Amino acid sequence: MIVAGIGCRKGATTASVVAAIHAALSARELGVSALGGLATLAAKRDEAGIVAAAKALSLDLIVVNEDAAAMADPRAISHSSASLAATGTRSASETAALAAAGPSSRLLAPRLVLGDVTCALAASGDVP
Repeated sequence: MIVAGIGCRKGATTASVVAAIHAALSARELGVSALGGLATLAAKRDEAGIVAAAKALSLDLIVVNEDAAAMADPRAISHSSASLAATGTRSASETAALAAAGPSSRLLAPRLVLGDVTCALAASGDVP
């Protein structure tokens, strides 16, 4: 299973979230059909752009709680001082993706930053 983790600045639009997801998938030569879900941290659960992007792409929105984020965060590759200040994680998108994909998941690549949105892809199982 592949999960797209999303982090963003407050007020990010649906279009910007969807564009970041497509860019991250395209970089790995994947399509939206490869995704098993869209994940974000609890602090971002009410971001309209994230919620609407999940609906627009027909993906379940997985909200990662603080405990799960704390367990996944050490596996994040990137380090953002803005993310650390806002969410307590090194990378909101990487941490959300890793937590949602499971304890043995791995990042397919470091987060992709597109405007005010970050997207990371994490996989569980034998995804190339």
